[in-house]
Amino acid sequence: MSTQWDSSWPKLAEEGERFFLTRYMEERFGIPVSVFHDWVFFKHQQSWWVVRNKSQAPLPRKLKVNMVGLKAFQKVGAFVKPTTRLIQLLGPDAKKSKLDITECELKRLLGKEALDYAASGFEDGYVILCLGCYVLGLGLLIRGKLRSQIPKKDLKFYDLDG
Repeated sequence: MSTQWDSSWPKLAEEGERFFLTRYMEERFGIPVSVFHDWVFFKHQQSWWVVRNKSQAPLPRKLKVNMVGLKAFQKVGAFVKPTTRLIQLLGPDAKKSKLDITECELKRLLGKEALDYAASGFEDGYVILCLGCYVLGLGLLIRGKLRSQIPKKDLKFYDLDG
């Protein structure tokens, strides 16, 4: 006997939400919609989670579903922000809005300093921050000022003093 679905559990995202999120990734970062072809999107409150639709394992029938897959997007005010993990996963294949920064710039960003990128040629919005071949996470560019969007919990991984 199956456990009845509970309204507090994640639900399948609507097709319109999936379309919006995948088109955003293509338009902003140049990550093709086709990358998400075999991904299933779930929504829980103000966030979307993804999981690849390749599992052949039978689902447990009496298990309460709390979360599914990788948290991929979060609604922030009127905007949708990709998560650091999603950007780290897909960022190497991004063709647009990708910014290579130096160690010095990273230190300044992590110190909460805004960097001047007025002449960068990037449109306002989220940009992928890279240090060489490493995708670090996102920055937010507003009116020529770049600020880090890397979560505080991830900052411990970027010890640049040693």
